[in-house]
Amino acid sequence: MISRVTTSAMATSAMRQLQTNLSELSRLQEQATSQRAFLALSDDPAAATTALRLHGEQHRNEQYARNIGDGLAWLTAADSAITAGTALLGRVRTLTLQGANDGAMDATAREAIAVELESIRSEMLSTANTTVVGRSVFAGTSDTAAFAADGTYNGIPGAEVVRRISDAGSIRVDTDGAAVFGTGADSVFSMIDRIVSDLRSGTNVGPRLGEIDQRRNAMLSAQGTVGARQAQIERVQEATVQDAVSLEARRAAVEDVDSVEVLVRLQAQELVYRSALAVTGRVLQPTLMEFLR
Repeated sequence: MISRVTTSAMATSAMRQLQTNLSELSRLQEQATSQRAFLALSDDPAAATTALRLHGEQHRNEQYARNIGDGLAWLTAADSAITAGTALLGRVRTLTLQGANDGAMDATAREAIAVELESIRSEMLSTANTTVVGRSVFAGTSDTAAFAADGTYNGIPGAEVVRRISDAGSIRVDTDGAAVFGTGADSVFSMIDRIVSDLRSGTNVGPRLGEIDQRRNAMLSAQGTVGARQAQIERVQEATVQDAVSLEARRAAVEDVDSVEVLVRLQAQELVYRSALAVTGRVLQPTLMEFLR
């Protein structure tokens, strides 16, 4: 049995094929323009699921990077403050050593040393109240200054400012001001006040040198702890940068297209579509009279 192929059937088939070619051409044009392998989840569900998971990992990694940057700012500020504090304490020791030489010191000279020590105390207080984005790095979770003007510690004992820096854990980014500068009668501020009082009363300040060395050792010990945390967070920062590069490469492999490949396929599809138009035009060109003939 011979099936009859009508002109209408040929036209319908040709139009269907042209529409298919045009859809593919449109898809390739969208890929070339957007540089994306798919524009809707339904285009490639498996790839879309992978891409969504990778985006989630990227967002989490970016948050860790922000936490690391913030944590480094806190630790760097604390390290710089302690460095400045130990330098000031070194000057306090030098002045105290000079003031201990009773034979060469008269009341005027001792007063000059006392005045400079008071100035150093003010600088030390400013250093102890170092802040990052308005928060003291030595006051724990307290929003107030770490130390009052009289040297009283206002931090919250045991309270820690913590930043999560990876899936594996977190790190403390503040520093215990009480451990660095001391509290009450053991604070660096009370110590300087005692030295100033001794100078003005004529008491030999030589015995205060031991207190200065003890406080300086405490500062250096605290700085060592801060340095260890800095090294730890910097190592995690390097790993986070590497993870960011790896995740972006994996995301690009799933979502992005090869520009050269897409352009080649686009040109080929354009040729196919133009050829189909030409062939369809020739096939459907005969008139009804020519067909009946």
